[in-house]
Amino acid sequence: MTGDKPGAEPGDVSGGGPVWAGAAGLRTGQVAQRAGVNIQTLRYYERRGLIAEPHRSPGGHRAYPPETVTVLRVIKAAQRLGFTLEEVADLLETTRHRHPRPGAADTALGERARMKLIEVEQRIADLRVIGAALSQTIDAGCTDLMECATTQCCPLPFADLARPDPGEQP
Repeated sequence: MTGDKPGAEPGDVSGGGPVWAGAAGLRTGQVAQRAGVNIQTLRYYERRGLIAEPHRSPGGHRAYPPETVTVLRVIKAAQRLGFTLEEVADLLETTRHRHPRPGAADTALGERARMKLIEVEQRIADLRVIGAALSQTIDAGCTDLMECATTQCCPLPFADLARPDPGEQP
């Protein structure tokens, strides 16, 4: 991994990963600290292909380019918006291989954001239903989950599922 192979160029990835290209880079701990992630997260994202495998120093130390910090911050921000790592990976891949026109209204991110917004709004609606059921449970004075599930007045939505069907054998 030293790049001393005949015909090898600095940064050549043949033979087991990128080699030292002579440029200074950020060490693993520096990248993790600046991006606000732990080292295990950094390495996990590297294994998943979310961030590029860094060059290695002659001593084998990872040397990340400074833009890795930005990529990690983007990943974490997208996760906070509800995107899964798989979705983030797709968005990053699209970004790397596509150069959208400035001002284009229908971008991959725009479409994904619209789809994610629909998902979030559905989850909010589901949470409102759950909140209402919990409020009804409190108002009904339910104190025992198993007992409540077998009574007609139970406001919990699983109550119908907990009651045996008339033709079902116990």
